[in-house]
Amino acid sequence: MRIQRSIAGLAVLLAATLTATAAGPVSAAPSEAPAASGATAAGPGTDYAHDDPFTSERTDWWRQDRFGMFIHFGAYSNWEGEYPRADGTVCRDAEWIQRSCKIPTDAYEKKAATFDPADFDAKAVVKTAKDAGMKYIVITSKHHEGYAMWPTKVNSWNLRDHSSFDKNRDILAELKKAADDAGIKLGFYYSIWDWHDPDFPDPATFPKYEKRMYAQLKELVDSYDPALLWFDGEWDTEDPHNPWTARDGERLEAYLHDLDPDLVVNNRVGKRRVVDGDYGTPEQTIPDAPVDGQLWESCMTLNGHWGYARYDQNWKSPGSLVRNLLATSSRSGNYLLNVGPDSRGGIPRQSVDRLKQMGDWLRADGQGEAVYGARYGGLVDEPAWGSVSRKGDVLYAAVTDWPAAGQPLHLKARTDFKIAHARVLGSDQEVTVTRSGDGYDLTPSGGPTNDIATVVRLTVDTGPETPTSTGHGLKQEIFDNATLSGDPKITRVDPTVNHAWKYAGSPDPSIPADTFSVRWSGHLTAPRTENYTLTTVSDDTARVWIDGKLVVDASDPHGPRVDKGTVRLTAGTRHAIRIDYTENTGEAHMKLLWSSPDQEQEIVPARRLTAD
Repeated sequence: MRIQRSIAGLAVLLAATLTATAAGPVSAAPSEAPAASGATAAGPGTDYAHDDPFTSERTDWWRQDRFGMFIHFGAYSNWEGEYPRADGTVCRDAEWIQRSCKIPTDAYEKKAATFDPADFDAKAVVKTAKDAGMKYIVITSKHHEGYAMWPTKVNSWNLRDHSSFDKNRDILAELKKAADDAGIKLGFYYSIWDWHDPDFPDPATFPKYEKRMYAQLKELVDSYDPALLWFDGEWDTEDPHNPWTARDGERLEAYLHDLDPDLVVNNRVGKRRVVDGDYGTPEQTIPDAPVDGQLWESCMTLNGHWGYARYDQNWKSPGSLVRNLLATSSRSGNYLLNVGPDSRGGIPRQSVDRLKQMGDWLRADGQGEAVYGARYGGLVDEPAWGSVSRKGDVLYAAVTDWPAAGQPLHLKARTDFKIAHARVLGSDQEVTVTRSGDGYDLTPSGGPTNDIATVVRLTVDTGPETPTSTGHGLKQEIFDNATLSGDPKITRVDPTVNHAWKYAGSPDPSIPADTFSVRWSGHLTAPRTENYTLTTVSDDTARVWIDGKLVVDASDPHGPRVDKGTVRLTAGTRHAIRIDYTENTGEAHMKLLWSSPDQEQEIVPARRLTAD
C-alpha cells in the first residue's frame, strides 16, 4: 500500500462551485463539481464538527475494539509480486507493482482479465480474524490501480466485469454477511488516487472522476452498510498527478456523514492532518505516546508487503506482534494488522498461524483485558520492561522482560494514587507492592506465566472525584473582524469549544467564512487536583488563559496544528478561563481538549464549563 444508512431517495450529486485554494488548483467548472445533497448547505454558519470522537457513541465500538484486520486484495494480487519482463528479468513488488515495474496498461488489463480468486472464502477469512482476537476488518474495495473489488455500476474496471471470477459472486457481500454473522465490524479501504481513470490527473477533467468516485462510495454505503471508510491516496504526488485538495476532503467528509452519520472515517479523507477525519493513521510505526488532538490507529504488515508477494518470507514473530498490539492499546491507539491474499484468494498459512498465536495470547488467562477497551496507562510512565494500559480502576502491566527472582518491577508515578491489590494473571503467586522513590515496586514471588508477555493486574485508587459539574458551556462572543475589536456581533453560550468551520463555514450565518474572531470566557472546574494539559487544535491563532495566566500561546498565524500547555487545576475550584481565537483566511478550526494522568484526552465537556 505504501500508504500511504443511506438516506432513501438521496440524490448522489449536486453541482457546486469549486474555488482555488492554497492546497491546490481550481478543480472544475461550476456545473461539474460534486457536492453532498441533503446536508447543511456549505457557507457562513456551517460547522462541520460532527462530535467528539474521543467520547462519541459513534466511535465507541472503534475505541473499544482496538485490534483489526487489514486486507490488501486487488488485481495486483494476480501477479503475486512478480512481473516477468520481455528481456527475461523479473521486477518485484506487490500492490504497487503496476507503477514501480512500469507495466503497460494493456498488459496490466490483460493480466487482470485472468484474475480468478475462486478460493476466496469469506467465512474462513472472518474465522482467521476471530481466532486472532480481531474485532473489525477493513478490506481494499479499490486500491491505487483503480480496480473495484465489487460489481460497481460506475465502470467495467472491476472484479465482475474484468476478470475470470464467477460473475454471480460478490466477495464484499460475502464478507459482509460472514462478518455480521460473527459479530465483527466491516469497513472498506478506498483510494482517492487512481492510476487507471484518464480523468483523474488533469485538474480540468478531475471533477468527472470525482463524480464517479462519489457514485462508487454511495454504492459501497448503500449496498454494504460499512461501519468505517478507510481512505488513502490523498497526498500530493505525480505519475500520475494528484489534484486532491483539503477543500475536496472537506466536501467529501460532509457528503459521507450525510449518507451515514454513524460512519467512522480516517484522516486520509482530507490531507492526513489532525483536523481531518476521526483518527490519524501512522503507518508501519507506533507513536511513543497518545497522539495529541486525535484518535489514532497504526497499520502494519505481517511481513514486508501489503499485497501478496510470494517471495517475501520476512515474517514478524508472534511475540513482536503481541508487543506491538500492547504498545498501541497502552497509548490509546488501535492496531490494524494486514494480510494479503494470493491470486486465488487464500490467506498465506504463515499469516494464519501468527494471527492464531496472537489470539491464543489474548484468550489466555484474560490477558485480552489489557487490550480491549483499554487505554493509556496515564497514572504511570511507560516502563522499560513492558507496557501499562488502563481500564477504569485497573492497570494492566504487561511484562515482556520478567525480573530475576526477588527483583522488583518499578513503576514511576505521574500523580498520586494507591495500589490496592496486585495479582499475576494465570498464577496464584503473591505480588508484594511497596512504595519506592518516585512510585511503586512490584515484586512477584514466582516466574512469568507466558513466554510473550505476562500481565500483572493492579487495582488502583485515585481518590474521590468532585461531584459532576452542572455547567452548560462558556460565554461566546463573535466578532465580524479578525482582531476581536469593537462590540461583538453575537453573544451566546457555547456548550464546548469544538469547531471545524473549515473553508466554507463560520460561527453564524451573519459571519463571513473569512475574517472573524471569537472569545470564550467563563469558568472551568476540574474533577481532581493535578496537572492538566490543555490542548488546542486551531487555525489561524489561539490563546488560552487560566486564572489570568497564559497557558497556550498559538498567536502566530498558522495552518491546522496542535499546541499545548500545562496548568495545575484544583478540584472543586472554579478556575477563570478565557480563549481568544482569530480567523483570517483559508481554513478555520478551534478545539479545546484536556488531559491529565487520571483524565483521558477529550474535548473539555460542557458540564465542566460555566459562562458566569
